[in-house]
Amino acid sequence: MSNDPLLQPYKLKHLTLKNRFMITSHEPAYPEDGMPKDRYRAYHVERARAGVALTMTAGSASVSRDSPPVFNNIIAWKDEVVGWMKKLTDECHDHGAAVMIQLTHLGRRTRWDKADWLPSVSPCHDREPAHRAYPKKVEDWDIARIVQDYADAAERMQAAGLDGIELESYGHLMDSFWSPRTNDLDAPYGGSLENRMRFTMEVLQAIRDRVGPEFIVGIRYTADENVQGGLTKADGMEISRRLKTSGLVDFLNVIRGHLETDAALTDVIPVQGMASAPHLDFAGEIRAETQFPTFHAAKIQDVATARHAIASGKLDMVGMTRAHMADPHIVAKVLRGEEDRIRPCVGANYCLDRIYQGGMALCLHNPATGRELEQPQEVPVGETRRRVVVIGAGPAGLEAARVAATRGHEVILHEAANDPGGQVRLTAQTPRRSEMIQLIQWRVQECERLGVTFRFNSFADAETVQADKPDVVIVATGGLPHTDMLPHGNDLVVSAWDILSGDAAPGSNVLIYDEAGDYAALQAAEKISATGAKVELMTRDRNISAEVMSMSLTPALRKLQAQDVTFTVAWKLDGARREGNQLIAEIGSDFGTTTRERQVDQIVVNNGTRPLDDLYFDLQDGSTNRGEVDYEALVAGTEQTIVRNPEGSYQLFRIGDAVSSRNTHAAIYDALRLLKAV
Repeated sequence: MSNDPLLQPYKLKHLTLKNRFMITSHEPAYPEDGMPKDRYRAYHVERARAGVALTMTAGSASVSRDSPPVFNNIIAWKDEVVGWMKKLTDECHDHGAAVMIQLTHLGRRTRWDKADWLPSVSPCHDREPAHRAYPKKVEDWDIARIVQDYADAAERMQAAGLDGIELESYGHLMDSFWSPRTNDLDAPYGGSLENRMRFTMEVLQAIRDRVGPEFIVGIRYTADENVQGGLTKADGMEISRRLKTSGLVDFLNVIRGHLETDAALTDVIPVQGMASAPHLDFAGEIRAETQFPTFHAAKIQDVATARHAIASGKLDMVGMTRAHMADPHIVAKVLRGEEDRIRPCVGANYCLDRIYQGGMALCLHNPATGRELEQPQEVPVGETRRRVVVIGAGPAGLEAARVAATRGHEVILHEAANDPGGQVRLTAQTPRRSEMIQLIQWRVQECERLGVTFRFNSFADAETVQADKPDVVIVATGGLPHTDMLPHGNDLVVSAWDILSGDAAPGSNVLIYDEAGDYAALQAAEKISATGAKVELMTRDRNISAEVMSMSLTPALRKLQAQDVTFTVAWKLDGARREGNQLIAEIGSDFGTTTRERQVDQIVVNNGTRPLDDLYFDLQDGSTNRGEVDYEALVAGTEQTIVRNPEGSYQLFRIGDAVSSRNTHAAIYDALRLLKAV
């Protein structure tokens, strides 16, 4: 029996959880027609199989028709959900994991022009900035109807065999009753704290009347909105006490903050460049005050922090939700004594940011997450050992080497630089993005464990590669920044990479033109403005940094606003010319013929990359497939069998930015789905 605090069982009412690891409720946006079908089930079952004690589904499941999903949420007000949830629950139970679901009415955190075009509801008319909806002020008959909707949804989940449910009370309807900021109702649902909690108590009582006293019911709630005019820490403590003494709930899942804006949400769920576990001590104070089962999750991305949370008595169950997206086998690796092999969550937040832009959750670091039906979380060993030569030790090349070596192949990796990392090494030079280097470190460590041969300072040409006598060649040489984009004046601009690498010194009055919309322009602006320079960041898009999604943009904007960077949208750089010792930036627009000029001493351009593909084309004639990829086989995950040159001696493929300018996830995904079938 292990003495690891994380591996101790925990008794919650009648339910024994086999360890202290949990996945908190979240919506990966995998439902189909509002139902948790095969993709959704496979995602949770993978983590149950690896040993997590409790997996919570949905973030959150909608209980009412006038709570239309805006994150592709599960629809819990349809009877159809019972069968799908039962299949998911039964499979997770087969692996010894408990299953719960989070239920909610979204209140004003949705839109009236979704689904049935019903008005959103709230205890006030104020809009939620994130979704821009001005709600209807809730009426008595709305309250009565929604209370019954909660009870109906709880009964459905009990019928599906779940171990329990959790109600959401942060940013949704329930806590909008609690908060003085969002409740301007008269009694009996407005005014005193008792009145403001009345709706919650009615919901809980209706649920208990329906599911009985034994079914587990908890609540995830804000115990301190941490905003002027909102619920205070003292309010949160009193709410916590009242929830406990009501006898209607079995656990508290603690949140600190509010989430009606991107910035506020990011403080609740911190991203890369922000403090780890910022609310853990606060959750511990709630547990100490209430002496009641307490759960919590907020950027607890490593096992050491999770172990501290349990060992110090701050929590009873610790949530590592995004960490389990990066590596669903955390528990299995802890059990095997392989903590050093856990794929780390780097806080890139590609998962949540995609959801808030209408996509499904994907992990920047792990392309198999969300694709468990198509991609292996554990790559199987192949039947025939081959020699695979990889050129380039960026994320694409390292993933190709890792997957090929896991398959049992002999792998040789050439890298022109002294160190691995490619563009990621450049990205990680910005302090708030330093966690990105873990993408590289983990893959290098795995490659070394698997016996990959590294050849650094090796500027491989076709002769070098062919001398290795490969069976398969993977060109992962990446790309270089492209600044040759103007009708005139291209020789007067520098790239964002030039600034980040130090190849170009920052100017004092700088225009950064961002055509790509990714991190490089933001990072260049941060570095230049830190010198005290005047900086303007311009884009032709309607929004700045269009490829840097909402939550990930928050730390950057805070930094750049503090350094007085100017943001200009809907204007584009049309040319540059020199006047004396100054530069004139010629500015135009896609929306009309109006032009402007800026006098600056430096113009920085961020326009993506162009492939470094000379080696790829030099190797084509000696390859059997001449570089051609069978896309049907690639998507299906089967072997590449195209032969265009029977005299060739190796298969040839290129991946990542050596193909086209994309992102890190695309580069790693290229490598996984291609090499898993080699």
